[in-house]
Amino acid sequence: MPTEIIRKNQQAAGQFNGGEILENKPIGFPREGGHQRPYSNLFYWSHAWSDHGSTIGLHPHQGFEILSFVMEGSIEHYDTGDQEWKKLDTGAAQIIRSGSGISHSEKLNAGAQMFQIWFDPDLSKTLEKPASYNDFQDQKFPVEEKNGVKTKVFKGAGSPLLMDSPGVEILQHTLLEEDLKIELATDQIHSFYIVDGSVSIEGEKLERDDFFKISEENQLNFKAEKNTVLFRVSVPLQLAYQTYADRLN
Repeated sequence: MPTEIIRKNQQAAGQFNGGEILENKPIGFPREGGHQRPYSNLFYWSHAWSDHGSTIGLHPHQGFEILSFVMEGSIEHYDTGDQEWKKLDTGAAQIIRSGSGISHSEKLNAGAQMFQIWFDPDLSKTLEKPASYNDFQDQKFPVEEKNGVKTKVFKGAGSPLLMDSPGVEILQHTLLEEDLKIELATDQIHSFYIVDGSVSIEGEKLERDDFFKISEENQLNFKAEKNTVLFRVSVPLQLAYQTYADRLN
C-alpha cells in the first residue's frame, strides 16, 4: 500500500492560554479539522510545546488511555488520584488509564515539547475500571541498535509500560546512516512523526513535523539525513471491537 503523507500544514492546530501552549496534531479531535481521522485504536496525537511555560487546568478524562512523552525540557502533572504534582524530564513517559474517570492537570515548563497520544482500549470495558497511571523516567526504557538504527522502546519488548489497548508498539528511531530499511509487521498500521531531521520516501522529502503512515508492507526503505529522529506508533490493522471513533462515524 502506498505511503500516506500528512505534512505539517495539513495537520490540525491548537493552543491553550492565549497561545502560551501551541500544538500541531497529525490526528486531531473530529471537530478540529486536519487531514487525518482516527484509525484502529489510535484516536488522537498532539505535538505540544511552550516557549515560556504554561499550565492546562484541571480537566476530566474517562475510558481512554492517554500517553504523554517528554521530547524536550520537562513537564509536571497533577491528578485527583494522588493529589500532588510530579515532574517528568526529557525522555520520560506517562500513561493514564482513565477508566471510570479521573481529573488531571499538566504544566509545560519553559522550553518543553511533548507528544500526547490517546488510544481506545475498548471503552465498553474500560469505563467500568478504576483509573490508574504510571510514570517512567527515561532510563526505564530499553535502547537497541541494529542496521544503522538506534531504537528506544517505549512500548514493546523489554519496556515496563503496560496498556489495555491491544497490539500497540511505540518506538523512537534515531537514524545513524543515510540508506536504511526498517522491518514492518504486515498486520499493523505504522505511523511515523519526524521529530528532527528529514527523510526521503518514494521520491518525496519529508521534514520536521511531517507525518506518514504505511500498512500491509513488510519493509520501509528510505534515505535519511543522519541523526534524524522518528517517533513511531504501530497499531493493529484489524480490531476485535468497535471503537469510539467507529461509533462517531
